[in-house]
Amino acid sequence: MPIATPAQYAQMLDAAQKGGYAYPAVNVSSIVTINAALKAFSDKKSDGIIQVSTGGGQFASGQNVKDMAFGAIVLAEAAHRLAEKHNVLVALHTDHCQPAKVESFLKPLIAETARRRKAGLNNLFQSHMLDASELPLGENMALSKDLLKLCVENEIILEVEAGVVGGEEDGIDNSDHPAEKLYTTPEDMVAVHEALSGIGRFLFAATFGNVHGSYKPGAVKLRPDILKNGQDAVMKKYGASAEFDLVFHGGSGTPLEEIRETLGYGVVKMNIDTDTQYAFTRPIADHMFKNYLGVLKVDGEIGDKKQYDPRAYLKGAEVGMAARLGQACDDLLSTGKTLLG
Repeated sequence: MPIATPAQYAQMLDAAQKGGYAYPAVNVSSIVTINAALKAFSDKKSDGIIQVSTGGGQFASGQNVKDMAFGAIVLAEAAHRLAEKHNVLVALHTDHCQPAKVESFLKPLIAETARRRKAGLNNLFQSHMLDASELPLGENMALSKDLLKLCVENEIILEVEAGVVGGEEDGIDNSDHPAEKLYTTPEDMVAVHEALSGIGRFLFAATFGNVHGSYKPGAVKLRPDILKNGQDAVMKKYGASAEFDLVFHGGSGTPLEEIRETLGYGVVKMNIDTDTQYAFTRPIADHMFKNYLGVLKVDGEIGDKKQYDPRAYLKGAEVGMAARLGQACDDLLSTGKTLLG
């Protein structure tokens, strides 16, 4: 079963932490993008993570439904079936969920996993993200503790965030936050450990200048040393076992040397969305420009069905997205690393 069990997911994270590599965690919103992700992981012989955002779930449910949890369930169930034909382990994850959406998104998905477990099935999702970074840290951790307890009951790993990822993504706009909010302090990292340690396993998205979106080189000032300083502070106080499994958000356009630097500081998961969105859309644009007369019924003509058949351009989109995600596997050193051998 290529969708990882809870135990296999934990082994994936352990292997990445020990081996100094990280998994690309790619956002999907359709069967085509799921297939692109699976193609990339299979082609690169890399285990990986497929994730669904609230907006991606809403989109997948259809324009007449617009139910983020329902759409996420549909995508996850499709991934479970499609992954059966592949030979790498894939974990399913949900991306940024703000406190206001916990009741309508996270808790219904956790309940669906609980239902599946009672039926003897694998977890629907192996991990979920609570993004309560908009709250003061104390309130953030209080909510994180409550959700982590609920996740532990179902062998789900919770991802939490302290500090703010800048920019805009999926309708969440943090572009007006002051620059200092983009950097998690060592004191905050110690506080996160103290709040959540001992409850259950969690992933931590500490921020070090990350910004969602696409930027020219040099426009975003990352400080990977913040991750090192925070890890050092936590391990100095609580020992080597306190080392965080860190998550890298907002990595589009990041120089390779900075990506690789974060791997040495405990990053085991790096989100990728902006770059794969572009890689998906670019071949579609190429198809439309090159086949303009066939795609459009210009001046009363009939066009060319073979060119406006969605399959004609979505195949190229799948290949383009898979190629970009494959590059991420290479960048994060996960290529060739799968627990399936």
